[in-house]
Amino acid sequence: MPSNKSVSDAPITQFINCRILRDHQLQREDLWVRDGRILDPEKLFFDEQGYADKRVDCEGSIIAPGFIDVQINGGYGIDFSQASEDVVAGISFVAKKILEHGVTSFCPTLVTSPPAVYHKVLPQVKVHNGGAHGAGVLGFHLEGPFISLEKKGAHPEQFLRTFRSGGIEDVMEAYGSLDNVAMVTLAPELASSQSVVRELSKRGITVSLGHSVANLAQAEEAVKHGASFITHLFNAMLPFHHRDPGIVGLLTSDQVPAGRTVYYGMIADGIHTNPAALRIAHRAHPSGLVLVTDAITAMGLPPGRHTLGQQVIEIQGLNAYVAGCSVEEALEAASLHPAQLLGISHKKGNLDYGSDADLVLLDDGLNVSATYISGDEVWRRGP
Repeated sequence: MPSNKSVSDAPITQFINCRILRDHQLQREDLWVRDGRILDPEKLFFDEQGYADKRVDCEGSIIAPGFIDVQINGGYGIDFSQASEDVVAGISFVAKKILEHGVTSFCPTLVTSPPAVYHKVLPQVKVHNGGAHGAGVLGFHLEGPFISLEKKGAHPEQFLRTFRSGGIEDVMEAYGSLDNVAMVTLAPELASSQSVVRELSKRGITVSLGHSVANLAQAEEAVKHGASFITHLFNAMLPFHHRDPGIVGLLTSDQVPAGRTVYYGMIADGIHTNPAALRIAHRAHPSGLVLVTDAITAMGLPPGRHTLGQQVIEIQGLNAYVAGCSVEEALEAASLHPAQLLGISHKKGNLDYGSDADLVLLDDGLNVSATYISGDEVWRRGP
């Protein structure tokens, strides 16, 4: 029987015997879900005299908000930057597979590509919610082509671009459309970049700084115009120097406008970033840490030769871990902070009443045991 016809016919699920991440700490509390959202049990009991239709025994597990990955280039043999005939199928395949990692929403990421790739790929994938079919798509992250030649990393040099027409026209010419784009990574030292930062921010697109030789003043200027993220901190940027710390200096800059936070992505695999460097960044600016996989085609595949956009690269296995922060901080860096960065923390990235019931159940070793989207189980580890 439905619990509360006065409010909703939808069944109520009660997660019991769990520790839930709320208000920055793990609390021994039950979690109540109805209609895909997290319920306030006090209102349920006192206003509706409601009760649970279904109980899920979490057996002491941690319940955290579903993970949000804002930088993932592909995986399991799929490369989002390859303009295949059926881009949707590739993204859907990865979306389904990443449920086992606790990822409930993500930004498919395209590395520097020729305009024809953007024009073909971008219109095919719409922002949509997750479910049993896979993690939800929050919009594309376009990493390039407006980046520094000197810090191009694995990006193909022949497709790099500058703002030669003076701004947003160049962006539209390269991408074709900004529909379903959530984030753009660019180098703020490029001429006319500041007007692009301002225009993208005005359109609700998150601007990230990366693959850049910008000094601190140029980075601060970009933040004043609306930039709010640093793509894979320390990688593909000038190294920290005490006279001019470059983009890294944004973590402690006094020029960030009041009320604004600059977030920074970190690939916590012990290879891209030494754990000591990760600890320095986290201690300097803990509320800005966003954990990203920066996963490529090779995720989920054996070591060997794999593609990244138009390049072929060699992979020899990665081990992911978080160094130097508490369990709560690590979980928030994979959920709350990316949601805040993208401006969706009113509904995702936390377990507040009214938020989407996108959940991940983990053991004390932070191994994922089950993933839920909108309160429905979408993946569970086998016995």
